[in-house]
Amino acid sequence: MEVMIELSKHGQPAQGLGDGIPDVLDVMTLLSLPDHLRKTAVTLCKLDQATADEIAGQTKRARAVESGYLNQLVLMGYVKKERRGRKAFFYVDKEREEKEAKQKAWEK
Repeated sequence: MEVMIELSKHGQPAQGLGDGIPDVLDVMTLLSLPDHLRKTAVTLCKLDQATADEIAGQTKRARAVESGYLNQLVLMGYVKKERRGRKAFFYVDKEREEKEAKQKAWEK
């Protein structure tokens, strides 16, 4: 429920989630995540792409903690990680999401 309230605060519809939260992280997926991972995932979706330090700045948690949570989301397949120099950027793979949506539409 707190996720839906948070999404509505930021002008994103809670039902279909619209363009704010990718389908990979739909409402049911977010609700199935533990609270600590959900907070990280929602923050990442708001920022679109971010480092663990940027996420930590938003969530008020330590960078090392957010790094661990983001890596858990990577292992679960919800988030992608890309290294650029010494920094690791995390993002939701929107291309994969679009391919899955097209495949679902084709199957119907």
